[in-house]
Amino acid sequence: MTAVPTPRNGSTNNVDYRYQLGLLATLVRAHRSDDSVNRVVARILRADLIVVDDIGLLEVGADAAEGLYRLVDAAYEKRSIAVSSNLHPAGFDALMPKTLATATVDRLLHHAHVCQTSGDSIRLTQALAGKGVTAMS
Repeated sequence: MTAVPTPRNGSTNNVDYRYQLGLLATLVRAHRSDDSVNRVVARILRADLIVVDDIGLLEVGADAAEGLYRLVDAAYEKRSIAVSSNLHPAGFDALMPKTLATATVDRLLHHAHVCQTSGDSIRLTQALAGKGVTAMS
């Protein structure tokens, strides 16, 4: 977790940016047996902003889908969640069961600010132009 200063008042907000679906799946599996998944999600929600990165890059298992839904549902109208994905939210049903995808996307998009990008990958463009490339020794 890292603290990010806010420009207006100089205070700090907690941003938790470590979550990818694989980690959410691990947390669900580890805490399902003793029914402490809700406590783990509550601990994650102590952050003011939770960032879930790279949804749609890899296949999503049942535990990851459940973890994402539980996190989004618990944060709904209480905390901010930023999600990065190569998929439009309408395509989340290709990653997880349709009912779970619908419920997750419904909560994500209600009150959301959607930032959609397009174009070539910045990393690929820079690499092809020789920028940011360091020769291996």
